[in-house]
Amino acid sequence: MKKDHSEAVPVINALCGGLVVSCQPVEDSPMDRDDIVLAYAKTAILSGANGLRIEGVNRLAFVRPHVEVPIIGIVKRDFEQYPVRITAIEDDVLGLINAGADIIAIDATMRKRPVPFTELVTLVQSQGKCVMADCSTFEEGVMASELGCDLIGSTLSGYTTDSVPNDPDISLVERWVEQGFRVMAEGRYNSPKAVESALKAGAWSCTVGTAITRPELVTEWFVEHARSGYEQRKNNQQANSLKG
Repeated sequence: MKKDHSEAVPVINALCGGLVVSCQPVEDSPMDRDDIVLAYAKTAILSGANGLRIEGVNRLAFVRPHVEVPIIGIVKRDFEQYPVRITAIEDDVLGLINAGADIIAIDATMRKRPVPFTELVTLVQSQGKCVMADCSTFEEGVMASELGCDLIGSTLSGYTTDSVPNDPDISLVERWVEQGFRVMAEGRYNSPKAVESALKAGAWSCTVGTAITRPELVTEWFVEHARSGYEQRKNNQQANSLKG
């Protein structure tokens, strides 16, 4: 039975039917600066984005006073014993809340972790904030919904296996929508058409990062295709010369 979305808090309703821009530059790149992330955030909002996804407590605190749209906050942290990276400990949850995050995104995968997912969800809820579950499978989304998470994200679909697909997992979005979940389509949404497909499939909102705020990687895409085209041209020329 589908769930009633009428009780969604205003910050969640503000994202409905729109775009969230993830402002996370490639680490240690020339764009990896607070002022540039703020510029990304302001530009995204001026261009119509409904919300932002910001990584890091200090960076979120830097951006927060300058924007009014909802911010999804995360902390990425590497652990020696655990594969999870996204907002995996209590200190990071509280840090993001104190920095002004409206929604806390947490790794919801069923992998070994330093703190149980349920405890982190309860902590966020006790502070009156919303929870986004960054999931990789259908079952994880069901579990997160049962815990009362406000948004179920496809963020990690394809990233917990050996190889990462090229396309976004719209089928997962569709399955969750059928359950009545508020779905944040996220992960490899690298074209306007993909975003359109996600919203058409019933996603509550869609998050785009790399294609908008990681020019380092986007440039690599274009360079790769430029080189490929050039090599194909050379090969064709060589083939034609041999025929002659």
